[in-house]
Amino acid sequence: MDLLWALLTLPYAPVRGLTAVVKVVAREAESRQLDPATVRRELEELDAAAAAGEISPAERDRGQQRVLDRLTGAGGGGPGGGAEPRRR
Repeated sequence: MDLLWALLTLPYAPVRGLTAVVKVVAREAESRQLDPATVRRELEELDAAAAAGEISPAERDRGQQRVLDRLTGAGGGGPGGGAEPRRR
């Protein structure tokens, strides 16, 4: 029965292979996004850009909030990169 099933589903083998590759790539991309070294580098780049006057402090705060939202899974996830920082 397994041989018959393998023969019947043979045309779908490239799709299964592509699906497996996409899953591996997605897993790797997610692990790199959540890597502490990557997060620290992004936050340091935001601070350096703000110190150099390339971005305003408000833009730096929004960038930091996007990074933190990505780490915690919060935020909209749509275009624009997350929610606005909450004001108290």
